[in-house]
Amino acid sequence: MLLSTDIWVAALIRRAELGGAFAAVARKGDARAGSVLVKAVNRGEGGARLYSEATRGDGERFWMQPVASTVESDLDAYIARTARIDPDVWVVEIEDRQGRHFLTEAVESR
Repeated sequence: MLLSTDIWVAALIRRAELGGAFAAVARKGDARAGSVLVKAVNRGEGGARLYSEATRGDGERFWMQPVASTVESDLDAYIARTARIDPDVWVVEIEDRQGRHFLTEAVESR
């Protein structure tokens, strides 16, 4: 059984805070079944990365980078387009000196 989105997001934020980062909900979606986008901002070197949850054919959950760019305005444009299509989407922003995302599931890079 999967956790509801609001509980999962709260756990991610807590993990980030325990790791010394700042994390906040930038956009709140459906509490039970909304999808999640995670924007990890690297305050040490600059730039950012966006992560989107996905599911493989076998049902395994993983995270991917839907945008190759590390420019925040490009990521924000993708987030805005996604929110227009899916009003239930959550957006979590994490600011960290090392650019960590704090996701515990598999993360595939481009």
